[in-house]
Amino acid sequence: MKTALIFGSSGLIGSHLLNVILQNNEYNKIKLFVRSEQKNNNSKVEIVQTDFTNLEKYKDLIVGDDCFFCIGTTKKNTPDKNEYRRIEYSIPLSVAQIAKFNSVKSFIYVSSLGANSSSSGSYLKNKGQVEEELNNLDFSKLAIIRPSILLGKRKEHRLGESIGVYVMQKLSPFFLGKLKKYKPIQAQYVAKAMVAIAQNNYQKKIFESDQLEMLGKF
Repeated sequence: MKTALIFGSSGLIGSHLLNVILQNNEYNKIKLFVRSEQKNNNSKVEIVQTDFTNLEKYKDLIVGDDCFFCIGTTKKNTPDKNEYRRIEYSIPLSVAQIAKFNSVKSFIYVSSLGANSSSSGSYLKNKGQVEEELNNLDFSKLAIIRPSILLGKRKEHRLGESIGVYVMQKLSPFFLGKLKKYKPIQAQYVAKAMVAIAQNNYQKKIFESDQLEMLGKF
C-alpha cells in the first residue's frame, strides 16, 4: 500500500485528484498539505495545516511514495511580484527538495502548456524554470504535467479564462495532429492521468495535454 502527498488539493485539478486517489485501492493514506484548516472525515486522509513560508518545519511529514504538486496562482490573486514568484517557483522547488531528501519515489508536477524558462511571460517562465530544477533533482520518477486550458467548475469565476475557454472550444475541431495539445481539457482527465502516470512506467517525463486526455479517459 502507498502514501500519497497532495499539495493543492482545493484547486480545480487537486480536488479531482483527491477524489481519484480516495477511490484508488493502491493508496491507504493521503496527506493533504493545506494553507487553511479543512475537514475530511475519510480515514485515509491526514490534514496537515501548513505554513508555506516555513516548509522546513514540515520536513518530517513530507514522507510517502507519490508526491502530487498542484499549487498555483494568478497575477490577479497575487499582484505582488515577489509573492507571485514565491508561489510559482520557490514553493514547488522547496517541496521537491524536501521530498527528494526524504526519498519520496515520484514527483508529479502540474506545469503548463508552453512552459519555457526563456519565455518573456512570467507564468510560463516560472513553470519552465521549475521544470529544469526538478530535472536536476533526479527523482526515481518525475512527471511534468502540461495541461492546456482547463475545463471544470472552479470555486472562483475567472472572466478572462471563461472567454478563453469559449474561444478555444470553438476552435477545437481545427486542432489536429501536433495542434491537438492545444485543445481544452477536462480537469478530471488531468487528475486521472496523474494517478495513472504515478502507477505506471511510461518511459517519459513530459506529458502534453492531448496525452493527458488519452490517459485520463481510461
